[in-house]
Amino acid sequence: MASNRHLGRIIALQTLYEQDFRREAGDVDFSLDEVLARNIARYQEMVDDKAFIEELVRGVSKQQTTLDDQLQPIAPEWPIDQIARMDRVVLRIGLYELQFEKDVPPKVVINEAVELAKAFGGENSSKFINGVLGTVMRQREEAETKEKPKKETKKKSSAEPEGKAA
Repeated sequence: MASNRHLGRIIALQTLYEQDFRREAGDVDFSLDEVLARNIARYQEMVDDKAFIEELVRGVSKQQTTLDDQLQPIAPEWPIDQIARMDRVVLRIGLYELQFEKDVPPKVVINEAVELAKAFGGENSSKFINGVLGTVMRQREEAETKEKPKKETKKKSSAEPEGKAA
């Protein structure tokens, strides 16, 4: 399944790249569903998990503005519209998976994004992708670490008798 998911991510990347390109070109006739169906059909004999691809493409497309807003502060010296298109699409896929694909470990998501960048991006794409998504993962881990003690503290304070002053 892992290698099949890798192919699924490649198909998602091709589809979302075409969407990004055609939107920027002002193509009003673009149909994400048609392009997705065409790209899946190209690899139909090798693809088992079409639902994964469809969910990934539709999810990234639907959440694109939110994903871009979250990516921008992580790479402030690179406005999202100035990041190479391929890198931008890989980052969106990686960030989407980190946030919404809970069954895929974060390190796997980042590794997959780096592999896509190596295969389809520029010379330094994989390092850039690794750095940005690694920062996202570290920020999430730090936030989770900060939240855990707060939750434990709340549990203790809620167990105190009502008559005691806090």
